[in-house]
Amino acid sequence: MKALKPFFLVTDIGFIIYWIVTYFSWIPKEWAFKDYDNEMIIAWNWSFFPLDIFISVTGLFSLYLYKKKKSSWKNFALISLVLTFCSGLQAIAFWAFSGDFDITWWSVNLYLLIYPLFFIPMFLSKAED
Repeated sequence: MKALKPFFLVTDIGFIIYWIVTYFSWIPKEWAFKDYDNEMIIAWNWSFFPLDIFISVTGLFSLYLYKKKKSSWKNFALISLVLTFCSGLQAIAFWAFSGDFDITWWSVNLYLLIYPLFFIPMFLSKAED
């Protein structure tokens, strides 16, 4: 958990901040991804909201359970990691299929896609023991 905790804090708090910033339209247009004003793209982006918030809730809750020495923290951490991977994968797939490459948005979503892959196997191997 020592290695995982900073990833959860950055990711989970990052999601919450991102959705607050998005809700209040505080992202400058020059930083926004392509077609950010398109109604379909807005709907696509907001379709991630429940998933991203669920990721934050499960990740932060797993940290709470870990601190309370409850073994169930592992289940919530694994859920958070798998869903984080899915969130990153869906965004990258969309932009790849639409031929849109923006290093800023790709790097954030590649982070979401890749970092869980380093931790998921540890949870799965412990489940088999």
